[in-house]
Amino acid sequence: MGKVVIIGAGGVGNVVAKKCASLPEVFTEICLASRTLSKCEQIAKEVKKNYNVDIKVEQVDADNVSELVTLLKKYKPDLVINVALPYQDLTIMDACFEAGVNYLDTANYEPKDEAHFEYSWQWAYQDKFKEKGLMAILGCGFDPGVTNIFCAYAQKHLYDEINYIDILDCNAGDHGHPFATNFNPEINIREVTQVVRHWSDGKWVETPPIIEDGSVHFTFDYPVAGPRESYLLYHEELESLVKNIKGLKRIRFWMTFSQNYLTHLKVLQNVGMTRIDEVDYEGCKVVPLKFLKALLPDPGTLGENYTGKTVIGCVFDGKKDGKRFKKYIYNVCDHAEAYKEVQAQAVSYTTGVPAMIGAMMFLTGEWKGAGVFNVEQLDPDKFMEALNKYGLPWEIVDFEGNLPE
Repeated sequence: MGKVVIIGAGGVGNVVAKKCASLPEVFTEICLASRTLSKCEQIAKEVKKNYNVDIKVEQVDADNVSELVTLLKKYKPDLVINVALPYQDLTIMDACFEAGVNYLDTANYEPKDEAHFEYSWQWAYQDKFKEKGLMAILGCGFDPGVTNIFCAYAQKHLYDEINYIDILDCNAGDHGHPFATNFNPEINIREVTQVVRHWSDGKWVETPPIIEDGSVHFTFDYPVAGPRESYLLYHEELESLVKNIKGLKRIRFWMTFSQNYLTHLKVLQNVGMTRIDEVDYEGCKVVPLKFLKALLPDPGTLGENYTGKTVIGCVFDGKKDGKRFKKYIYNVCDHAEAYKEVQAQAVSYTTGVPAMIGAMMFLTGEWKGAGVFNVEQLDPDKFMEALNKYGLPWEIVDFEGNLPE
């Protein structure tokens, strides 16, 4: 049905490649490309063993537009699935535009020299992608991604207007390491040490980062996982949902962190290991966070002994036919089950499966258009069906718990 090039062979790239290979009637040709060819070759070997599907592998520098264009012109895919680093979103979009290829990613662009998360750089491609008849699908992981789809589904089927949304992300798993990050350490640590923002009454409200005094947190009773301390955090899907959900008065994002994680992170920040600027060390320029990344466990290796579950979802508060009520849509994913299926932990799984589903929506014609789209702008129904079918089943319940005002 369609050809894809997957760029990135980390934990998420592994999941995307294997889930695509499991649907050969949809993904008729798959190429996996990364700066590290050996990672691609290992995934291809596992794909052949598990699914008896041959995928092609290529080495490419995702920072280099001309290399990317050469790759895309060689394979002529219908779609690029970008699961490389967020720093590389724009070079990959540039290459897709030049080669005439459609685009999908799981996280928004951020510059290397600043921990700043904003869609403006990618939204700026709207006119030229539209004029060329190309589609760019932004943020098709879990959060952003599935959380946006939950919002679109609630807006379409449950409410006339949604006034309050709280996105709640809980990882109740145990990987057995004193300190590790569940996805790329650079991106993870930049994300959680930034100033926090949420939308309220028509403006962005700032609060301190999660490891500083004055951070906002509360205890939420998650399905399956139970009570967990949840910290207010800025996350990129807030920016697009503010634009696309009708009647929204407030939207917040919460994530669980253990005290052990916060203590390690605070110490690392205090000694300067989370800095993203270069420092001079014995005549060499070194970025402390990049060096720290080299010391920490590779997130792609955490799955084998990972136990526990992730619980991610959205609480909605809005009105239908003048009646106000609250609903909670959420997914529970098991680390051990994810590893059994695709040799990955649940954080990689919950990002990779939606990327495959989004690609499938495009290749089957369920999602079509020219320009740049966040996933809540697209029809959620078939995507929601596919989540249940391909490993991320969801529940909708009446919400009767408590959230901070």
